Amino acid sequence: MSEEKKPTRIPESLASAQFNPQPETLYMGQSRKRITLGIPNDFSLEEKRTVLTNQAVRTLSNHGYNILVESGTGKGASISDLDFTEAGAEIVHSKERVFSADIILKIAALKEDELKFLRPDQVLISPLHIPKLSAKFLDTLKQKRVIALAMDYIKDRNGFFPIVRMMSEMAGIGAIHIASELLSTANNGKGTLLGGITGVEPSKVVIIGAGVVAEYATKAALGLGAEVRIFDNKIYKLKRLQTNLGIRVYTSTINAPSFQKEILDADVVIGAMHSKSGRSIVVVSEEMVSEMKPGSVIVDVSIDQGGCFATSELRSIQNPSFVKHDVIHYCVPNISSIVSTTATKAMSNILTPILLEAAESGGMEQLIAQNITIRNGVYMYKGCLTNGYLGKRFKLKSTDINLFISSNY
Repeated sequence: MSEEKKPTRIPESLASAQFNPQPETLYMGQSRKRITLGIPNDFSLEEKRTVLTNQAVRTLSNHGYNILVESGTGKGASISDLDFTEAGAEIVHSKERVFSADIILKIAALKEDELKFLRPDQVLISPLHIPKLSAKFLDTLKQKRVIALAMDYIKDRNGFFPIVRMMSEMAGIGAIHIASELLSTANNGKGTLLGGITGVEPSKVVIIGAGVVAEYATKAALGLGAEVRIFDNKIYKLKRLQTNLGIRVYTSTINAPSFQKEILDADVVIGAMHSKSGRSIVVVSEEMVSEMKPGSVIVDVSIDQGGCFATSELRSIQNPSFVKHDVIHYCVPNISSIVSTTATKAMSNILTPILLEAAESGGMEQLIAQNITIRNGVYMYKGCLTNGYLGKRFKLKSTDINLFISSNY
């Protein structure tokens, strides 16, 4: 007879209540603080653009932003208050209310009468128009202890300035169209067609600079049939431009003997120099301008950084051109505002990912600490000027932004 098997004893630990069916739980993650974003109304006779489209507002609203839009902000770009409201924004009718936000996002430079609305630790993102700056303005901004970023000095991960590049593309194409109009007798020009026709020689266009503005201006000029000359002291930029164009064009350095000769013989001269830190370099003297052909045209796209012609004077869209030494000058800093809808869409495409990254990082201040490319745009940090060029220009003390970041994080 076989031996009877004893039942296996189950340990108490395995039979305890912890192995009974439990209610299912769902991990909700850590909730983020919603960031308030304020978009003031910068619409004016000079400015028709805005910083974000209503589609971008919808995206940001879905990713943790409360967005305050001042009434009338988008009308120059064909975006109504209702469009913004349906996208999740709150329409406000007070400048003080929109400036109560954590982040202020402006398409135009901050105005003096807006300084009073700023508060400590607030983040201001706007263009930096150096010709309009003053030491008093910067000193007041310091006293407000805000974090101010110049959107035109924010870099991308490839080391480029995305907003400058985007605006430069439009400015390059626009500069050629503007020059073509100014050459006509209706605008007291020489009465010549930029591209010429069969049996008639084309106009000569000289472009100073070999960056993005120059590339798109060259494409536009060549497309119209003009003869183009390009000058820049950086050979690698000239080579890159030749590669991007895909065709051979005349290129040379600015310090070459032919530079002055080509300027004096040109029908149109486009100034397309960009400085990485401050004022653009003046490369055409007043004496050279005085020797240019009467009725010729200068379009100084570099005017937002001071201009690269000695005779350039900051002008507005309502009064864009003037004549000096019988040469027509066009010196408007925001050429892209003429095509406000296109400019708004392009601007929104660049700023939206930055704001989304800020939301993921816990705020714009945290993003500045983590991202050196965004940090490059900071010129004021909680009461301290952090842009060396502005410090030298206005005789103000400046401090490297990285010193503050390393000490606080």
